Amino acid sequence: MDVLHALYLALIQGLTEFLPISSSAHLIFLPRLFGWSDQGLAFDVAVHVGTLVAVVSYFWRDLHVLARSWVDSLLGGPTCAESKLAWAVLLGAIPVALAGLLFGSVVESQLRHPIPIASATIGFAILLWWADVRGTRQRDEHDLNWKDVVIVGCAQASALIPGASRSGVTITAGLWLGLTRVAAARFSFLLSIPVIVLAGSWKFWHLLHQEAPVAWLVLIVGATVAAITAYICIHYFLRLIDRIHMLPFVIYRLLVGIGLLFVYT
Repeated sequence: MDVLHALYLALIQGLTEFLPISSSAHLIFLPRLFGWSDQGLAFDVAVHVGTLVAVVSYFWRDLHVLARSWVDSLLGGPTCAESKLAWAVLLGAIPVALAGLLFGSVVESQLRHPIPIASATIGFAILLWWADVRGTRQRDEHDLNWKDVVIVGCAQASALIPGASRSGVTITAGLWLGLTRVAAARFSFLLSIPVIVLAGSWKFWHLLHQEAPVAWLVLIVGATVAAITAYICIHYFLRLIDRIHMLPFVIYRLLVGIGLLFVYT
């Protein structure tokens, strides 16, 4: 992979990681479409680091409060909204971690193909539209109870299916539970932190057992571009989502899914 390809793929990763349009579907098919070689495990780790830097940088004030409240709760301090949200973020990552361990190999071997990805892209787009239209949008992320966290966590586990979109399914679940659009997106982005840490650590573990040469310039470009674009994406998504609603993302997903079906059937 050369630096220009790394730039394109990092832009795609940064733009799609936090939008409800599936980063995995784009990263699987765009290299195939343009005839690029596989980006490799090291590059996957680099762009994961970039998106992690972006979301932590954007929410660092919130994370500071959540971490302090969580530690206080561990030490026997009073339960507050921030400590409950911190526990929700951590516990919400458990279903996807378990699903990844149990079904990760099946997903890699059976579902990373055009028809399953197109079907997931279309099916989850319809669910996102339904949740956006039917949701009451009267709660924020601090109002979530443990049942809500389990529902969102299990929804997040379904994002192992390429084309589902991790942010898409968690925002869909949040809207279905009555969260506002901004609250559903904020909780989805906070949930991404332990998930990206787990996924990146798993890939890094496998990377340690490879002997392929490391193209440091490509990795640095990938991580940097992914971090910058993801940060900008988070910022404007949260500012605009109440005005633009979810319909543009639903339409985009439908077009992508139909396009994939047209090309590969």
